[in-house]
Amino acid sequence: MQGFVRVLEGESLVYAPWDAMPATLAHLDILKSDAVEAEHLTGEKDIHKAARAFAALGPKEIVLTHRDGLLVLAQGQYHELGFFPANLSGRSGRGDTCLGTYVAMRLSQPPYEAGIWAAAVTSLKMEKLGPFDRSRREVEDLIRARYDHGTSPAARE
Repeated sequence: MQGFVRVLEGESLVYAPWDAMPATLAHLDILKSDAVEAEHLTGEKDIHKAARAFAALGPKEIVLTHRDGLLVLAQGQYHELGFFPANLSGRSGRGDTCLGTYVAMRLSQPPYEAGIWAAAVTSLKMEKLGPFDRSRREVEDLIRARYDHGTSPAARE
């Protein structure tokens, strides 16, 4: 969403209306936005309402990042997952890391598990500048420690 709503005016990046949004979003499977972009585009400060507003325009899944984590809206269900970085040295690229991980994991996992992986990888990415370079084992260790072993709510019942 960032590339559509943040435009250069002089030497400043500003948020601008995006008139083609409804026609464009009707063709998406997965939409990623951050909370600021979502509020600007939907008028909703509440991230759950913003995600629902995006979904009403056609995307099947919404991945919405915010200060403390991410919200996934998929198959009519919300999944909220926190970020747990040890420090915030590498916040740049957080959204790209989150979405890339989510999409890659959705090839084989349901939304909740893909969201866990996205949150865990993003948490570790925020600890260091540059591209993500941690091991799969480090991600799995964080998932076990902070995300209830990565099992979906249905699997825990």
